[in-house]
Amino acid sequence: MKRLFLLALLMFGAFSVQTFAQEESEDEVTEEEMMKYASMEVKVQNYIQEKQSTMETMIKENETLGGGARYNELKAAWGDEEKLAEIEATEEEKEAFAEIQEYIDSIGDEVKEYMTGLIMDAEVLGAATYNKVRRAMSADPSVKEQIDNLIAEIKENEGEEEGDDVTD
Repeated sequence: MKRLFLLALLMFGAFSVQTFAQEESEDEVTEEEMMKYASMEVKVQNYIQEKQSTMETMIKENETLGGGARYNELKAAWGDEEKLAEIEATEEEKEAFAEIQEYIDSIGDEVKEYMTGLIMDAEVLGAATYNKVRRAMSADPSVKEQIDNLIAEIKENEGEEEGDDVTD
């Protein structure tokens, strides 16, 4: 009876170790998962850059405001009617400024929506992979460093490709 108990205990112990090893390997982030995550991050950063560029164009090319200097004046005075009167802000300028601010305020929600779409798309990344990589990054700074390096590598490759397009 003791042998049977000891044998059962050893088998249970071996099974537990094997199960633990499987769980640990399932939690390990693969190179492919890190690459997918890095690619998603680059797409989001490019999207933000695109939105920021649109915002800058809106400010620079706005005929009512006449460029960035007037926009900055209005921004500094915004919300204070006394200061707006002091800088002689017209109703048209206020409307133009408010329109640009509305666009700026919407960027955060648009970026969040875009990023969520990428995360939920299993072909791009997938929610499970996103969560797995985020957990690994929190637990192990070297994973974050690897992903940061992958992001830099992807951006560098994109820059080289854009450079190739210019010379063609």
